[in-house]
Amino acid sequence: MKKLLPIAIVILAQCLVSCESDTLEYHSEFTISHKAWEGFKETNNNSYRYTVTQGSWVGFSTKTTITVESGTITERSFLYTSTEGLSSEIPEDELSWTETNDEIGIHASGAVPLTLDRIYEKAQNDWLLDRPDATTYFETMDNGIISVCGYVEKDCADDCFIGIHIESIDPL
Repeated sequence: MKKLLPIAIVILAQCLVSCESDTLEYHSEFTISHKAWEGFKETNNNSYRYTVTQGSWVGFSTKTTITVESGTITERSFLYTSTEGLSSEIPEDELSWTETNDEIGIHASGAVPLTLDRIYEKAQNDWLLDRPDATTYFETMDNGIISVCGYVEKDCADDCFIGIHIESIDPL
């Protein structure tokens, strides 16, 4: 009986892992990308800068650049790259700004301040889940690191992408 318990545990673990992969779209691609990210992170002491782009069907678009040093976010910069269709009531000092250290996260606009580790977690636990009522997207850069990850619910008309568009990732 004692010999059967370890075997049963291994079989149960394999079932759980295989069931989990069935609920994750792009499972193989995600796994390969995550390994590429882990290599990049180790090579660069978990210090990098990445830029997220966002846009709206009405015309405005933004860029948010997040700087991570030794695994900690140290800066978040934001810029409207196009203000077409944007309300004229937005104050001038909200069109571009930079936050550092304890200020990070005080502005409501811009990409959420996340490390790439957290982005990979969100990809695995939310954005890439198999949804029958949505189309899922996953793309990587030439270096294999995540660039587009998220989904669009079917029958959604405007600004429906839930996820992230990363334009660039650079080592510090």
